[in-house]
Amino acid sequence: MRASLGGPHCVVPFAAMSMQLVPAKLRPEEAVRTANHRFYRAFESLKLAQMEAVWLHDEAVECVQPGWDLLLGWEEIRERWARIFSNTKRVHVALSHEWVRVEGDVGWVACTAHVTTASADDFDEAIVQATNIFIRREGQWLLAVHHASAVPTSSPSTIQ
Repeated sequence: MRASLGGPHCVVPFAAMSMQLVPAKLRPEEAVRTANHRFYRAFESLKLAQMEAVWLHDEAVECVQPGWDLLLGWEEIRERWARIFSNTKRVHVALSHEWVRVEGDVGWVACTAHVTTASADDFDEAIVQATNIFIRREGQWLLAVHHASAVPTSSPSTIQ
């Protein structure tokens, strides 16, 4: 069953949400959606321990971030997040267009992430289309694949 969780104009900020584990009583689609939100809250926290808590620690996990090569295995992915966090002062993520699907112990979310980052000498805003795949292990939904691609921004028309 495919469920739309958030309309096209729904943007979900994460700063005010807690980092609690996904409650076991949620419907599978809601549990996967909550796990997806935990991932983005971990990103905003800039704390490696929080990012480690949302990922499956396995050699089969994958991560593609905009403009970067494919990372395979938890160690490569962990190293990348550590580097990102050490060079970033602040991150804000707001989601829109969330779609969730669950089949057994695998669930995935397609969403648009509006990401604002600040580093020591730069400020950047991006819109990213992401697909995140979660696997249920011992009752907890853990991230196994994160694939994000930048959405091209259209420049204003010069035609008058």
